[in-house]
Amino acid sequence: MKNQVLSTEKYLRSLYVSNPIREPIIRTAISQLGIPAGSYGLDIGCGLGLYTLLLAEAVGFEGQVLGIDTTEEFLKKACSLASERRLEKSITFKNADASKLPFQDNTFDWAGSMDFVGYGNPNPVSLLREAYRVVKPGGMVFILMWSSQMLLPGYPLLEARLNATTSGIAPYKASMPPELHFMRALNWFHQIGFVEPIFRTFVSNISAPISSEMRIALTELFQMRWGKTHSEVSSEDWEKYQRLCHPGSPDFILNAPEYCAFITYSLFCGRVV
Repeated sequence: MKNQVLSTEKYLRSLYVSNPIREPIIRTAISQLGIPAGSYGLDIGCGLGLYTLLLAEAVGFEGQVLGIDTTEEFLKKACSLASERRLEKSITFKNADASKLPFQDNTFDWAGSMDFVGYGNPNPVSLLREAYRVVKPGGMVFILMWSSQMLLPGYPLLEARLNATTSGIAPYKASMPPELHFMRALNWFHQIGFVEPIFRTFVSNISAPISSEMRIALTELFQMRWGKTHSEVSSEDWEKYQRLCHPGSPDFILNAPEYCAFITYSLFCGRVV
């Protein structure tokens, strides 16, 4: 139990520290959704609430966002962050299972999920169907997911091999059926009956000079994605990873004056009939 708590705390910290990489692109995607001011929305799998804060900004002080998750440690942190931003009147959090939402039909104006539905879930269609059920006719349901990155400029083969490891492709698995992969989500939306589902990918660029906050975030991301891959790559590749991705190394890649990188997030969205 103690190890599990420590693992949760470490993961929570990693998400928080690496958030500066994701927040700008999430903010851009949310701005493109056209979420109505004053609306009532549901954030499914809200985690520690970082994206819920952005959704609350979109609906304004007259709107409401309810974030749900099943991890109490995340929800406690989410409540704390909402209070720090003085958004506690616009945001509420609830411990709830996304596969069996404890809400009546047609409750929300919209529902969204970021880095959750489709993120390795065994039955994403079922989760989306529940979201469809609780949103009013004409309302919107969307899912947004990290879809790619290029973080080691000049080392495409090394990055490809690191990305092919268990943690590099997480939360996906080599055994996962193709139809469960996030990039097949248009088919999920069609199966459920959403009106004219759409797909769009957003790109966020990172380039030198890099702020200290972004350096910390990228260093944390290197560790999150590839820090446990030593048993799955060659000793040569592991040595290169350590040399390029550890801040104490003289070859730390973020020290390169010409450093540039990108991440992408992909959005799927549909209207409820």
